[in-house]
Amino acid sequence: MDLLDGSSALVTGGASGIGRAVVRQLAGAGAAVAVLDIEGMPAGEEVAVSLACDISDEASVVAAVGQAHDALGGLTVAVLNAGIGGYGALIDLEAEEWDRVVDTNLRGTFLCLRQVARAMVEGGRGGAIVAVTSISGFLADRHMSHYSVSKAGVAELVRVAARELGPFGIRVNAVAPGTTDTPLFASTARLPGYRDRLAERTPLGGIGTAEAVAQAVLSVLRMTWVTGQVLAVDGGVSLWSPIDPVESFPPAGP
Repeated sequence: MDLLDGSSALVTGGASGIGRAVVRQLAGAGAAVAVLDIEGMPAGEEVAVSLACDISDEASVVAAVGQAHDALGGLTVAVLNAGIGGYGALIDLEAEEWDRVVDTNLRGTFLCLRQVARAMVEGGRGGAIVAVTSISGFLADRHMSHYSVSKAGVAELVRVAARELGPFGIRVNAVAPGTTDTPLFASTARLPGYRDRLAERTPLGGIGTAEAVAQAVLSVLRMTWVTGQVLAVDGGVSLWSPIDPVESFPPAGP
């Protein structure tokens, strides 16, 4: 039997991109799904409950997680996916822009994880939580300091939470997508040659899809003896090294 069949699942940022793909796959696996998204979305065949929620706002998170818990009769699965991007050179970055990104990506994930964990501990049935971080959390991407720091923080939050929540039967892991064809990534279309260069440096080739990342999320949710781990879901692009000597070899012949 699929562990997700009959589960009560909460997905943040479930209205688009990776979150939307996770919602589809969870519903397909037999889960009842509650979506929390700042824009909201209609409930329907795949979504049992849809709630508007600003994850950077504590009162909004407390209320929305509580409503989702009550509507689904408890929570056993959570995918903390909501997040935003940001770009700017460190010396030019305004504190307000730093706060905007860090408050959503790191503070927001903390608030959601805390409330979901409280619900799962109270429910007494254990559970599984997956947070969506990014390979930017362990790479050094220029002009992305606030984004990278926020995602690195999420990875460490997951590790600490896994230790604290393990005794309650709650597993906490993360997936770290690389370049993924989502609305958040769409802005890179204005950068000449960017996508082609990424595809060339990705061992599996091309750009990732939201469905592929969602598949990894569900796989991690099903792993009953894994906790505190961060899985890179990037086609291998984070394996690229600027000092790899093979980069200097002449192209291989036909």
